[in-house]
Amino acid sequence: MVKKVFAGIGIALLTLWAALAIYYSNLPGEWLRGLAAALFVVGTIVVCWRVRPWRRAAGVFLGGWVAVLIWWELIPASNDRDWLPEVAVLPTATITGDKVTIRNIRNFDYRTVKDFTPRYYDKTFDLSQLDSVDLICAYWGSDAIAHVMVSFGFGGKDYVCFSIERRVERGEPSTTLRGIFRQYELAYVVGDERDLIRVRTNYRQPNNELYLYRARIPVENQRALFLDYVRALNQLAERPQWYNTLTDNCTTGVLLHTRAYEGRARYNWKILLSGYTAEYAYEIGGLDNTLSFAELKQRAHVNERARAADQAADFSQRIRAGVPMPAPYRLEEFRGKS
Repeated sequence: MVKKVFAGIGIALLTLWAALAIYYSNLPGEWLRGLAAALFVVGTIVVCWRVRPWRRAAGVFLGGWVAVLIWWELIPASNDRDWLPEVAVLPTATITGDKVTIRNIRNFDYRTVKDFTPRYYDKTFDLSQLDSVDLICAYWGSDAIAHVMVSFGFGGKDYVCFSIERRVERGEPSTTLRGIFRQYELAYVVGDERDLIRVRTNYRQPNNELYLYRARIPVENQRALFLDYVRALNQLAERPQWYNTLTDNCTTGVLLHTRAYEGRARYNWKILLSGYTAEYAYEIGGLDNTLSFAELKQRAHVNERARAADQAADFSQRIRAGVPMPAPYRLEEFRGKS
């Protein structure tokens, strides 16, 4: 009896997933998707009610569920849609020795969060000048949820920020639930910090609370991390991928990129609840540990400095004033702690 109860709960959860996957699919027309989802639910009920023995009913259900899963997995992502202007242009890059040229770095001229002039530029970065990596967390509501970005600094003066986002079409609703069911493609926005940070601290209403942490990473691994991000740009331009709220998002993307340099981060609840990402990075030694995390977080808060800097040419330098910069690990020391 207990086994049947647990099996029933499992079937109910799998049925719910399949119905949502069908409803949020590429079938044409909301009515058709709703009808197909309802038929799957009714079919499950009929099979569980009428088919005997129980094991045969479970087998029939699983066969239908796997068919839905295979069909869902084969729905192709695309780069050819009518995108919102914020994610309409994909960045790409070329690597020539130590020189990396990134094309289509976003630097919008904002009047409001919805009223802006799109602007992009190309820039060549010298890997030999790469000397910092920063973890950026932007909060807009719950302390448990944040948008996570990574910024790279070159010679203490040039910064380029990477933001992994959902690629939303014009007129398309943007919700957490839809993000689980292949409704949005994955996008890498490469931007000037005067765009990606300032739009969140100065223009979004209410403003995001934004924290910038200087990461503690060996210099050799900073380069590996940057190159892994750069390669992802070209891969997405050639082969679009799906965004997923749970598994392929701004935080899990950062986690996967850290694997490029033997990073210590592992998928856990502090990655799933992205608002705790900085705390997790602190716990595994990825941030300045000469201060308590509470004090570090207080000094990492950049909203006031970002509003004061606004469109200043030295925006990136000014928002970092007062944020402690830890000495990078030596590679041998880092590997010894891994």
